[in-house]
Amino acid sequence: MYIIKIGGNVLDDPERLQRFLIDFAALPGPKLLVHGGGKIASTIGLQLGIEPAYVEGRRLTDAETLKLVTMVYAGLINKNVVAQLQALGCNAIGMTGADANAIPATKRPVKTVDYGFAGDIAGPETVNANALEALLQAGLTPVFAPLTHDGQGSLLNTNADTIASVLAKALAPHYEVKLVYCFEKKGVLADAEDDDAVISHIDQHRYSSLKAEGVVKDGMIPKLDNAFAALQHGVSAVLIGEAEALPSLATAQGFSGTTITLKHG
Repeated sequence: MYIIKIGGNVLDDPERLQRFLIDFAALPGPKLLVHGGGKIASTIGLQLGIEPAYVEGRRLTDAETLKLVTMVYAGLINKNVVAQLQALGCNAIGMTGADANAIPATKRPVKTVDYGFAGDIAGPETVNANALEALLQAGLTPVFAPLTHDGQGSLLNTNADTIASVLAKALAPHYEVKLVYCFEKKGVLADAEDDDAVISHIDQHRYSSLKAEGVVKDGMIPKLDNAFAALQHGVSAVLIGEAEALPSLATAQGFSGTTITLKHG
């Protein structure tokens, strides 16, 4: 099965999103979609007088921001994606981690920074994999917004890359899972200014070198950390590339992005 995470500028571009959803709907077999939407949330938040605040690329989620991201992620973005997939003949069902108790989490503890209502997922064992498997076997395609819940009645803002990785790990005992991170770039780049400078393969050793050299930094680090964590828990393949590369997954020919492996060869 495929677990696809979509984010970045793709969600902000209606035409590009529509092309991506056409390709996603055409993927054979069971599949699951996880989406982000931080830029859209920030734009709407500013219109409502809510100033976005970040520490090291992570959004601080106070009570008003939690209301905002719930409306935008679980409402505006999620339901529009579900509606478009239905129009394409893909029987999608919109979800958060609270639905079917799919992804329980805990509120991030305050250390040097108070991230507010940010969720940390203990591990794949906390995911309600049986419920997800039942949905998939019923022919439904779950579409996850990046929200979890604490079991005490509160939603939690949770990194979409992490959600995709945890879901992949939780479903790996049930399916042969391919985890794909789709965004606006063609893959992990050796030069951030050159969109064609794609690093075609990264293993753990090379990843350490790329971080030390400063080639891989900022938001790409948690994405790759999640990629390697997924492989360590039985996920069969992890790929990072642009949304337009999605059809190559179905044909198994010529994926032009970055392939992540634990070891070279």
